[in-house]
Amino acid sequence: MALKRRNKVEAGFSMSSMTDLIFLLLLFFVMASTMSSPNDIKINLPQGRAKTNTKNVVAKVSIDELGNYFVALGREKPVSIPAEDLEGYLCSVQQQDSTMYIALHADQDIAYKEVVRVLDIANEYKMKLVIATKR
Repeated sequence: MALKRRNKVEAGFSMSSMTDLIFLLLLFFVMASTMSSPNDIKINLPQGRAKTNTKNVVAKVSIDELGNYFVALGREKPVSIPAEDLEGYLCSVQQQDSTMYIALHADQDIAYKEVVRVLDIANEYKMKLVIATKR
């Protein structure tokens, strides 16, 4: 008696589930990349030719085009601070770590006196200051 198998197994691979997975991953990364926004404030920095690489920047002072001050420590989100409180805030930060640098990000259209205010504070308390420019 010769019995034949009616169900033959094919040695194939269906790519439809794999392509669904790839498209879902692609969609996830596209959505995740558009939702993430940097914590920086939009500042139009002046042009500069010199390049300085600082590794120990702890405090970042930003001055926007309206003259508002923002301070960020490390990679934290910038916090708005009144101009009158800037000196006390930077002094308290410097007392925590005296080897730090302060990075000054000032918009190119602000009054020069706003930049000089931060420079005077840094000079008075012997803080190391770096002025940020775009290349």
